[in-house]
Amino acid sequence: MKIKDALNIAKKKIGTKEAIFILCEHLQKNRAELFLDENLDFDEKPFFEFVERFDLGEAFEYIFKKAFFYGYEFYVEKGVLIPRYDSEILLKLLLKVCKENNFTNILEIGFGSGILSIILAKKLNLKIRACDISESALKVAKKNAEIHGVSSLIDFVLCDFKDLENDFDLIFSNPPYIARNYPLDKWVKNEPQEALFGGDKGYECLEKIIHFSKGSKFLLCEFGYDQKNILKDILDKENFKSEFFKDEQGFDRAFIAQR
Repeated sequence: MKIKDALNIAKKKIGTKEAIFILCEHLQKNRAELFLDENLDFDEKPFFEFVERFDLGEAFEYIFKKAFFYGYEFYVEKGVLIPRYDSEILLKLLLKVCKENNFTNILEIGFGSGILSIILAKKLNLKIRACDISESALKVAKKNAEIHGVSSLIDFVLCDFKDLENDFDLIFSNPPYIARNYPLDKWVKNEPQEALFGGDKGYECLEKIIHFSKGSKFLLCEFGYDQKNILKDILDKENFKSEFFKDEQGFDRAFIAQR
């Protein structure tokens, strides 16, 4: 089948932008090359298999086993949360705080694919301990650390943070913070539920992290757009001084808490 004919069929099923993206990834061509070669014949079967997988709710990142974050490419697969641009505000705050302080004992809670710890280690040569309860996340994070050359700097451990002793200067986390009844699209529903839902209200996991972190100097977290006020109250009760920050879309998204 010719490229243009396959593309036209896929556009009707999943939309123009999505069809073009999948075909470019599959053929390893950019958009200009795709249209210059639109009359070439190719084996369309794998392409339509990708289209079907996407239509059934499998995200691009899972189909092609890669995601981009902060200018870096990371390996991802089903079983780990897909990195999102929204989290760049947390990373930028972490980079700033780590440059301004001499932290010797850092913990990430819920490392997922490992992106935050890996970029911090890569850019600032920091040693970090990171915990998660997912075996899939552990496998993916270790693979990403090896790809980016920071395996010796990050201690990824499989455990619940509540089982650790809190002797950390800095704790940071992008935890699950979606309320259990919040409607999600079919692609997000295919991501690991334990990495999405923070409880019935959404902020329960964040509340536990704040309580755990009360002996730390700094706590930085990402949170849901409507959770600023309740988190501010919880942080105040634990004697944290907190500052809240918006993402590029103008939503409250991350905080720095200091004791």
